[in-house]
Amino acid sequence: MIKDRQIKLIIGSLLHDIGKVVYRSGDGRNHSQSGYEFLKNETDVQDQDILNCVRYHHAKYLKNANIPKNDCAYVTYFADNIAAFSDRRESEEQENGFDKTIPLDSVFNILNGNKGRSHYAMQVLNPQSEINYPTTDEIKMNDYFYRKVIQNITDNLLGIEISEDYLNSLLSVLEANLTYVPSSTSKKELADISLYDHVKMTAAMASCVEQYLETAQETDYRSRLYINAKEAYKEEMFMLYSMDISGIQDFIYTINSKGALKGLRARSFYLEIMMEHLVDELLETLSLSRANLIYTGGGHCYMLLPNTDKVKKLVQDNESKVNKWLLDNFGTALYVAGGFATASANVLKNEPKGSYSSLYVEVSRRISSKKSHRYDADTIRSLNRKSHDGERECSICRRIGKLVDDKCHICNALEKMSGGILRNKYFTIMCEPVKNALPLPVDRYLVADTEDSLLQRMQKDTYIRSYTKNDMYTGKHVATKLWVGDYNTGETFEELAEQSAGVKRIGVLRADVDNLGMTFVHGFEGEDGDDKYVTLSRTATLSRQLSLFFKCYINKILDNGSSGSLGKGGGRKVVIVYSGGDDVFLAGAWNDVIAAFCDIRNALTKFTQGTLTISGGIGVYHAGEPINVMAEEVARLEQASKDTDGKDAVTIFSKEQNYPWNVLLDKILKEKLQVIQQYFGQADDHGMAFLYHLTDLLRNTEEQINVARYVYLLSRMEPDTRKSPEQRAVYRAFSKKMYEWGQNEVDRRELITAIYLYVYLHREENAL
Repeated sequence: MIKDRQIKLIIGSLLHDIGKVVYRSGDGRNHSQSGYEFLKNETDVQDQDILNCVRYHHAKYLKNANIPKNDCAYVTYFADNIAAFSDRRESEEQENGFDKTIPLDSVFNILNGNKGRSHYAMQVLNPQSEINYPTTDEIKMNDYFYRKVIQNITDNLLGIEISEDYLNSLLSVLEANLTYVPSSTSKKELADISLYDHVKMTAAMASCVEQYLETAQETDYRSRLYINAKEAYKEEMFMLYSMDISGIQDFIYTINSKGALKGLRARSFYLEIMMEHLVDELLETLSLSRANLIYTGGGHCYMLLPNTDKVKKLVQDNESKVNKWLLDNFGTALYVAGGFATASANVLKNEPKGSYSSLYVEVSRRISSKKSHRYDADTIRSLNRKSHDGERECSICRRIGKLVDDKCHICNALEKMSGGILRNKYFTIMCEPVKNALPLPVDRYLVADTEDSLLQRMQKDTYIRSYTKNDMYTGKHVATKLWVGDYNTGETFEELAEQSAGVKRIGVLRADVDNLGMTFVHGFEGEDGDDKYVTLSRTATLSRQLSLFFKCYINKILDNGSSGSLGKGGGRKVVIVYSGGDDVFLAGAWNDVIAAFCDIRNALTKFTQGTLTISGGIGVYHAGEPINVMAEEVARLEQASKDTDGKDAVTIFSKEQNYPWNVLLDKILKEKLQVIQQYFGQADDHGMAFLYHLTDLLRNTEEQINVARYVYLLSRMEPDTRKSPEQRAVYRAFSKKMYEWGQNEVDRRELITAIYLYVYLHREENAL
């Protein structure tokens, strides 16, 4: 439980800069005063601790403030300074003064050596709206937009509650309204940190500082954090902590083929909820809020925690309890490894140079060490002595256990709940089991709910918390919002295969962002080694943007679907099995899976201004192929792309058909495939046999292509004199290109892929 004082501190820190929005909406007073009066008069906030955090978070107002020396305002002031020092780094091109019409700059402007000048349009965050891509178009924030934002926040602050449950609601309100509002409008600083990211980071740091000082039994916050702030910046008050779940891939994909697609999606979502649950359980144990969560996705998370012995012990105890529960329920299939590194405020703003990046190196080292030494000697002896009397192999996941209807208790629950997982909007954690509930660590249970059933559960003593998918509802008793990639156009592999063009096959895609780990650690370093922009605030901002893309915007990208040579415009006929913080697993109609990957890649390039690339592999299969076989093969295809020089690649069908993205898009799809389509679209007297013969000749890579046979085959395709001049001209262009491409090894390989694509697009099922 979070103490009342800490709740007030978090609320005050989250609202400390609300006066900036009031000021930019037309109020001419300083933002500390205008924020204070707005909360007191417009939203009826009367709690003095909260109001002091807003009124006195700057030194010039705090200096003569008549407040207790341990007032929350000192903590907010200190935390705001740390966050602001991390945010506000001078730009290369400096101007004097402030401009409240400045829009939010893109954090990708300075990522991986980029020197962009893009920014975002005035928007509130809404998953139903179009994607707010960075743009170089002229954008000026105006009073009307800021008044709209203030009204939205006012509506949700009226009747504010000083309670732990209210914190998630407030975070959701602020995320919706402040995501595209710049924190600073100084013309000499980068404006790439949103006001939401700034106040969230301030609240996270404030929570850590409060607990650290409480443990130190400090009562004079004024001296420690205000008068002697520079010395306090050197104290290791903070801890960067990460958790990582091992075994995710095997858990998801090691299932039989019956109901495979629904099972895959259910298992994927189950693990996603499990990580969110582990995060919330730990934060609750530590008396912290989700403001302290920096990133979660793909079975990983990062949190900012207080650096105290109590926290370290609770973290270690939590890992032990969770891993014992995982061992009891999943054997050695799943394991949680945690790692931490301690930090001062100076380190979080990267002082001295390089100190911030070293935090991630240390965290990663500790996690790797734990993965290498999972279990102690007693646990290993216990595993070796474990009896399997009465236990059999589960027909779904193949693990050994006591079965009901040939299935273990986890697979049974997943099967019974899979429909609710995929269709329902709300998900509730209970402390006692109910019918068809999924077990979660430790002694918690997950059920899918409608809004009505959720409201009923909230009234029970067994209710713990709830989550909602892709919903920006910001009421006062809101479930925790989760972005989830849940785009879906089919319930089975067979159904998806039937939606394919040409041959009825499914495509499977596995892909992830290239070099993302290096980007998080070194992505904001300048070409000359300047790392003034390498700060926690920018890491958190980058993480949130990528989560938005892969967990939220991806649904819209697939629903819109750009037209192309492999699929029509409109919704792609695919299903998201998993889409996390940086990676994707899709299945669907084979041609739409390839087209969807093109859509995702093009959107990512636009979203990140070309600073990030993505590589992946695509396989094409019969609908009844075992899912674990498909997953393993596509993983190899993905690795082939990752092994490509420079990455930024895609591998289709087999490892030999591995190409950089520009080659696939320009040389294969736009050039070679279009030439083939143009010719065969009007050549009604030539069947696929000609293409098969051409492919047989082109495939011969051991020796130079037999030119005579190749030319003879092309000549046989020439239209007779009864054909129109236009048809004969198309043939001449086609045969010339085919001859040219046949003489070059690189072109031959690309041409083979283009022929495969054409054949798959136009061949009838019974002809294969």
